[in-house]
Amino acid sequence: MYDVDWPIIQYNLIHLGIAYLLALPVAYDRDKSSNGAGLRTYPLVALAACGYTLLGISVLDSTGAEARVLQGIITGIGFIGGGAILKNKNSVTGTASAASIWNTGLIGMAVAFQRFEIALLLSLFNFLTLRYITNIKDDK
Repeated sequence: MYDVDWPIIQYNLIHLGIAYLLALPVAYDRDKSSNGAGLRTYPLVALAACGYTLLGISVLDSTGAEARVLQGIITGIGFIGGGAILKNKNSVTGTASAASIWNTGLIGMAVAFQRFEIALLLSLFNFLTLRYITNIKDDK
C-alpha cells in the first residue's frame, strides 16, 4: 500500500534532530533564568520551522513558492514571539525572549536548507548573548 522511503525518513530525522538540539542551549538559558518561554517552546519552534521548510522544499517546484513558505514561517514565529512581550506602565519585558523565539525558528530553517554552519552560529550567538550580555548590562 505505502512504500516507506527509509533514506528520506533518515534525512528528515537528522535535520529535525539537529534543529531541535541547536535550540536547546537557548531554551535551557531561558528556562533557568525564568525569562519567557521555557525548555519546551524553543526546540519546538526550531523543529516546526525546520519541518515546514523541509516540506516546502520537497513539494514546491519554484523558489517563489518556497519564499512564500518562508515568509509564512517568519510571520507566524513573529506572532508567537509577540506574545512573549509584556508592556507595563514604565517597562517592557520579554523582548529578548521574543527575539530568541524568532532566532530559533531561523535555526530550524537554516538546518532544513543544510546551512548547518549558520544554524550553529545562530545558536551559539543567541546563547552567548542571553548568558553573558545580561551580566554586562546588569553591571552598569
